Amino acid sequence: MTQRVLIAGSTGLVGSLVSARISGRTDTGLVSLVRQGSSASGQAVDFEDLCEAPEALLKRLVPEDISIAISCLGTTIRTAGSQPAMFRVDHDYVLAVAKGVRALGARQFILVTSAGAGGPGFYLQTKGAIERAVIGLGFERVDLIRPGFLIGSRSERRAWEEIGQKVFAALTPLLFGPLSRYGAIPAETVADAIVSLAGAGGSGRHVHENGSLRRLSRVHGAAP
Repeated sequence: MTQRVLIAGSTGLVGSLVSARISGRTDTGLVSLVRQGSSASGQAVDFEDLCEAPEALLKRLVPEDISIAISCLGTTIRTAGSQPAMFRVDHDYVLAVAKGVRALGARQFILVTSAGAGGPGFYLQTKGAIERAVIGLGFERVDLIRPGFLIGSRSERRAWEEIGQKVFAALTPLLFGPLSRYGAIPAETVADAIVSLAGAGGSGRHVHENGSLRRLSRVHGAAP
C-alpha cells in the first residue's frame, strides 16, 4: 500500500536530503510544499495565505489524503531579520501546515526542532512552543526531532556557519551526558533517521535527540 508523505521545508539542509531519500522509495508518494515564487519543484503555496485558512487551502492544493507529514521548516533571526519574523516561520507557518495535514487525515507528524527546545532564550522558546502546539492537534503519533549542531553543505554559502561547524565538530567528542545532545551531527544522519521513522507504528509523543537519531540512522542504512 502506497503511503502519501507531505514535506514542508524540502529546500533546506535536512529537508532536501529527506526529500531525495523519500523520492527514491517505491512504496511512498511524496508531496513537497514550496514557497510561492521559489524555483524548486513542488506544490507552490503562499504560507501567509496558509496561515489564514490552513485546512481549506491545503485541501484545495493537495486533494489526496496524506498519511505522514514532515516539517523541516525553520529559519534564524539573522536570516529572518527579527524575532517576530522568525517566529512567523518557525511557529506560525509550521502550525498552519500541521493543521492542514491533520484535516487531510495525517496520522503521523514528524517535526524538526532543536536540541534544548523549550529552554531559555527566544530561539529555544519558539521551538518549544511549536512542539506543544503540534502535539495539541491530536495526531496519533508525533515524532520530535531535536538535533544538535547540524553539519552539512547548504546551497547558500554561510561563512560564519562553516566556522561554527568546524568548532562544534572539534568539541563534540568532549561533550558527555546531557551535553552530548548539543554536539555536532551530520544532516545526512538526521535525514536517515527521519526516513526510518516515516510510517512508524504506535502512538504518542516521541523525542529523538542525537543518540537516538544516530541509532535510527543506522536502521535506515541497513534497510534494503
